[in-house]
Amino acid sequence: MPETPRETPPEIIRHYRSADEGARITSGFGRLELLRTQEIVRRHLAGDGRTLDLLDIGGGTGVHAAWLVADGHRVRLFDVVPEHVEAARRLAEAAPGLTASLGDARELPVPDSAFDGALLLGPLYHLTGRDDRVAALREAGRAVRPGGPVFAAAISRFASLFDGLARGFLFDPEFRRIVEDDLATGRHRNERDRPGWFTTAYFHHPDELRGECLDAGLDVVEIVGVEGLAGWLPQLSDRWDDPASQEIILQAARATETEPGLRGLSGHLIAVTRVPG
Repeated sequence: MPETPRETPPEIIRHYRSADEGARITSGFGRLELLRTQEIVRRHLAGDGRTLDLLDIGGGTGVHAAWLVADGHRVRLFDVVPEHVEAARRLAEAAPGLTASLGDARELPVPDSAFDGALLLGPLYHLTGRDDRVAALREAGRAVRPGGPVFAAAISRFASLFDGLARGFLFDPEFRRIVEDDLATGRHRNERDRPGWFTTAYFHHPDELRGECLDAGLDVVEIVGVEGLAGWLPQLSDRWDDPASQEIILQAARATETEPGLRGLSGHLIAVTRVPG
């Protein structure tokens, strides 16, 4: 397959060209999402010290690939944004276990059952059609050996509601209309490209994410809320650099991560699944 992804809405490409997504989760309080994602993934990877071959689908500039390689694994990254792939390739110069290519989550140029596990920590955000999301999940499962894990991240159905409250956007009538659509349909549209209001996306209800994984032929181990309430409390950023306070914030997120009525409180969800067999 040539290095040409299937069509991606241009506003999504523009969004990621204008935003430093890597810096968002590697600095300051944004590291809450990164650290929680790391601990969720690590506890479900094989714990016997083996070097694993992992697939990072929609891996952006290589933020997650970098720590996986540092953990001793080999990572093959695909992304639809050319600038992301170039950044990941620069990262790979100092990380010999990483390779990066352009590629679409729905159609990967990899053999069947070639990897020990896969991360899908972005594509489901921007595939607004259910068939496309299930296709991406199924494609990840195709590429992973039987019994291997597939980690699929989603944005919570309630993310724009809580973000709007935390940052004041909800007091703007235009943003409230966007939130109403998000809650009713899951489809997020920022048609005027208002700064801070994200881009074309799909926001999942936790139970809906489970259903899509099952329809893709994956066995669901758990659906986990990533940040918990802490992600919407910007005042906690003042405590983040204190190790003891940081651990308390992380413990609060862990305490509610699988509680059915509270998972959707997190800005992000992760479905931990396995390929049958």
